[in-house]
Amino acid sequence: MGTLTARVLGRELAYQPILEKMQAFTRQRDENTADELWFLEHEPVFTLGRNGKKEHVLDPGSIPVLPIDRGGQVTYHGPGQLVAYLLLDVRRNGLGVRELVMGMEQAVIGLLSAHGIRARGDRDAPGVYVDGKKIAALGLRVSRGRTYHGLSLNVDMDLSPFRRINPCGYAGLEVTQCRDLGIEDGPLELAGMLGLQLAQRLGYQRIEWATD
Repeated sequence: MGTLTARVLGRELAYQPILEKMQAFTRQRDENTADELWFLEHEPVFTLGRNGKKEHVLDPGSIPVLPIDRGGQVTYHGPGQLVAYLLLDVRRNGLGVRELVMGMEQAVIGLLSAHGIRARGDRDAPGVYVDGKKIAALGLRVSRGRTYHGLSLNVDMDLSPFRRINPCGYAGLEVTQCRDLGIEDGPLELAGMLGLQLAQRLGYQRIEWATD
């Protein structure tokens, strides 16, 4: 594969406009459109996947709950969490969905390994875990061989909203974050390393950071 274009969109962005932007990008792209990787942080929001069960949202309080079109159950996004959205043409790239998910997990595992932290994926419950606690969640939408949505990595955030849900549909699932494991870099500082890891694990020849 050729070049993966990476963009940093910013901090504390509302969820709905970014979702609409991903959907429009995917709808309008053609066979020559370059694949893109978007990094950002969201303002507080719970998102509920296509097959998500509302009973996994225990006590949202003032945080909005948005039903969306990715796979998976409920998760939380908020300031201090690095979100990476993968807008890829997997049909053109010859990537299967399972291969893509494993590549995403391995990218996070590689980032954590570079900081001396052992992590693992889970075939039955996609994501990345450190000592049984979830540090990264995955959720994708594939439309006509093209993906959007992606992954979220807990970096330096208030983890208490996760106690208001059954994270990813698992009651009692504990979560952790990079700060509590000794990583001092913030979300957008880690974006560079995660971008390189994703490009490498998914088979791109290089990553190009957009400046617009």
